[in-house]
Amino acid sequence: MKIAFYGSSLLSAYWNGAATYYRGLLRALAARGHAITFYEPDVFDRQDNRDIDPPDWCCVAVYPGTVPALKVAAAEAAAADVVVKASGVGFEDDLLLKCLIAAARPGALKLFWDVDAPATLAAVRADPANPLRRALPGLDAVLTYGGGEPVIEAYREVGAKLCVPIYNALDPETHRPVPPKPQFAADLTFLGNRLPDREARVDTFFLQPARRLYRRRFLLGGSGWQDKSMPPNVRYLGHVPTRDHNALNTSPLAVLNISRQDMAKIGFSPATRVFEAAGAGACLITDAWEGIERFLEPGKEVLVARDGHDVEEILSQLTPERAAEIGAAALQHVLRHHTYEQRAAEVDRFLEMLATREAAE
Repeated sequence: MKIAFYGSSLLSAYWNGAATYYRGLLRALAARGHAITFYEPDVFDRQDNRDIDPPDWCCVAVYPGTVPALKVAAAEAAAADVVVKASGVGFEDDLLLKCLIAAARPGALKLFWDVDAPATLAAVRADPANPLRRALPGLDAVLTYGGGEPVIEAYREVGAKLCVPIYNALDPETHRPVPPKPQFAADLTFLGNRLPDREARVDTFFLQPARRLYRRRFLLGGSGWQDKSMPPNVRYLGHVPTRDHNALNTSPLAVLNISRQDMAKIGFSPATRVFEAAGAGACLITDAWEGIERFLEPGKEVLVARDGHDVEEILSQLTPERAAEIGAAALQHVLRHHTYEQRAAEVDRFLEMLATREAAE
């Protein structure tokens, strides 16, 4: 199928947590024979902070962040068999959705792909006149990268015909074990941008344990933390390019995942960082959320912390041998069960089902 995919950015992970998801999934779909064009607006300095070149498995169309350019880009959806509007594109999202629905040819599949279901659903529920809410009955389906039954049921309640989670996963060609690098050596590393509904949890799960374990070394990566007060044993790295993620994961004793508050609340929402760390064979400590056992086995493949005191206790008792065992077990599990190749097969079957139903109708 010919797929027109409109998202935030494929070329840049700068302030764009969905980049890894897009890259892994779309490359795997391309390998299954789909012809994909990814449309992304030139906003938020992302084009000045590219971390990959345009790939050979997908055509990338970058358009200026202007309304006329958006309309031109949206009009190209008329040539596609599948038209995808992702959440959080970052420039005139409501107008883009309207233009894509108008441009899609009769018989084309029209999908909304939600990479931040808690935020999207909160906005939709709060406003009966929300443009996405009004558009949902006319779309063929909603795909999400996180959330279990609560998200599926919530989307049904606001008018979606179908809602199917396509979870984050591992791209073994991108995230894999590599030799550690001295500049990333630490006892615990956390990588994540500074966001309003994550900051308090970073204080609890990362900075508080760092203050109490003042003899241990901590690394903080991600954008926006430069003016945050930190204990002296925390070293701030700033934005970490994707090319350095593997070494960042393999170099410390353990890697910490901290979900945003709304993601932790709905559960079944493993971040891309979970699979990046597991794919590198890192020992992962994650905050507690419902559904973690669906992806990694607690105590064997991942260590789960309910609060900062748990993080402190886990880190105090963690040996390099134990950390290596957990990382190796996690790597083997995600390679067997959670790769983007497997996720792409799910999407492929779903698209075939939708196309068959569309033809029958």
